[in-house]
Amino acid sequence: MRRAAFRTGAALCSKAHSAVRRTSHDPGGGISMAAYFGRIGGWLYHQAYLLVALTYLFWALNIVIGRHAMASMPPVALSFWRWALAALILLPFTLSYLKRDWPVIRANLGMLCILGLTGTTGYAVASYWGLQYTQAINGLLIQCTMPIIIGVTTYFVVGDKLSARQMSGIAVSFFGVLMILLRGDPDVLHAISFNRGDMWFAAAVLIFAFYSPLTRKYRPPIHPMSFLAITIITGTLLVIPLFIWESVAIGMPTLDMHTALIFLYMAIFPSIIAYICFNRAIQLIGPNLVAALYPLIVVFGVTLAIVFLGERPEWYHFIGTIFIVGGVLLATRQRRAAVAKA
Repeated sequence: MRRAAFRTGAALCSKAHSAVRRTSHDPGGGISMAAYFGRIGGWLYHQAYLLVALTYLFWALNIVIGRHAMASMPPVALSFWRWALAALILLPFTLSYLKRDWPVIRANLGMLCILGLTGTTGYAVASYWGLQYTQAINGLLIQCTMPIIIGVTTYFVVGDKLSARQMSGIAVSFFGVLMILLRGDPDVLHAISFNRGDMWFAAAVLIFAFYSPLTRKYRPPIHPMSFLAITIITGTLLVIPLFIWESVAIGMPTLDMHTALIFLYMAIFPSIIAYICFNRAIQLIGPNLVAALYPLIVVFGVTLAIVFLGERPEWYHFIGTIFIVGGVLLATRQRRAAVAKA
C-alpha cells in the first residue's frame, strides 16, 4: 500500500512539474512572469481574496511610504524612478511579447500613451504631490471612493447606466469625502480654503478613475504582459519633461541606501506584484467584486499610518470612513450578489 501511495504521489508530482514547464514559456518563446508567480505562489495564485488583500496592502504601503519619502525626495522624482525601475525589471520578461505585438502597439500608440499616463505616472505624481501637504490617512480615505468614481467615469466613457442603489452609494460616499475635506467644520466652505494636499489626492483619484473605462473601451488586442509593460513605459516617458523641470528647480534626491530601498520597494511591490495580484484576482472573481473590497485599503493604510508615521486619527476621519465605506458597500451590493449567484 505504501509503494502504491508513493507511486501515486510521484505521478502527481510529475504531472504538476510538467504543467509548470508547459506554462513557463509562451508559444513565442518568452518566459511568462505569471508562470513565475504561479511557481512561487502555487496555492496563493488561486486564492482570490488573499490576492486582493495583498494588492491593497501593497497599495496602502505605497501611500504610507510615499508620505514618509516626501521628507527627503520630490514627488515627480519618486514617481519617475518608481515606474522607470518597474519598466527595467519587467523588460526582460516582456520583450518577446512586445516584439510580437509591436504592429498593434504602434497602431494604437496614442491611446496607449493616455492609458499609461492615467494608469501609472499621472496618478502617482498627483498623489505624491498631495502627500506633501496632507496626512496619509486623508489620502487613504479619499482613495477609498475609487469604486464609486470609476462607476461615474464608466457611465460617461462607456455608457453603463448607474442604478438607483449605486447613485445612493455615490451620494453617501461623497458626503464622507466632504467630511474629510472640510475637517468636520462646515465654516471652511465660507473661507474656501481646502487643504491642497486633499485636492491633489482627489485629482489623483479622478485621473486613475478614467483608466478602467478607457481600458475597457480602447485597450488593443495585445498580450496582458505587453499591455502592462507598454503602459508603464509610456507613462514613464511622458513624465520625463516634468521630471527634468523638477530636477532643475528643486534638485535631484540624494541617492543613498535608504532612498534606493524606497525606489526598489515602489518598483516591485505596488507597481509590479500588486498589478499581477490585481489582474489575477479579476480573473478569478471579476472586477466588480474586486472593486467592492477596495475599503480594505483604508483598514491597512490607516493602521500602518498610525503605527509607522505616528499620525493621529481625528473624529472626522472615523465619521468620514463610516460614510465612505458604507457608500461603497451600498453601491456594490447588487453587483456582489450577482457575481455570487453566477
